[in-house]
Amino acid sequence: MARRGWPVAVRSLPAVLHNRPQKIIIEAERYVVSAQRAGRTVALAYADCGTYGALDELCARHGVPRLPGLHCYDVFAGAARVEAMFRAEPGTYVLTDFLLRGFDRLVLAELGLDRYPELWPDYFGHYRRLVWLAQEPTPALAAEAERVAGMFGLPLTRIDTGVGRLEDALASLVEDLR
Repeated sequence: MARRGWPVAVRSLPAVLHNRPQKIIIEAERYVVSAQRAGRTVALAYADCGTYGALDELCARHGVPRLPGLHCYDVFAGAARVEAMFRAEPGTYVLTDFLLRGFDRLVLAELGLDRYPELWPDYFGHYRRLVWLAQEPTPALAAEAERVAGMFGLPLTRIDTGVGRLEDALASLVEDLR
């Protein structure tokens, strides 16, 4: 943000909300209302993230723009590319750098798989492919991606997306506020 000279303050929502998208709306609205009451201009750096349009309703109600897309995958890789990826193999599980860094906490622990590993087939038995949308890959993230692929017992496809699309989408969001 400083590199771009954007006069913004970032308030993060807990990433674990992605496991329960209905809670994204509650938390996002709390932040939006608080910031607007404080006289701040607000934008949500969130795609729909499984809210099925509820985030758009919140944005419309409060006059707040948000990032485009159904999910962060659209922001990182482009909506058309992601749609084609799912059309080619609907049983695709997508990983991001962030999800890889916190997989054990955000997925295994949150879904109870660390305590009840017998539930793995119920949650993940229908997947046929893992795709890593690599934003800023490192050897450690590549090793983690391979470890997770091993847990799934599935092949791993790495798509280097970088962060350019995200940065462009954020720039657009900030410009819309001016």
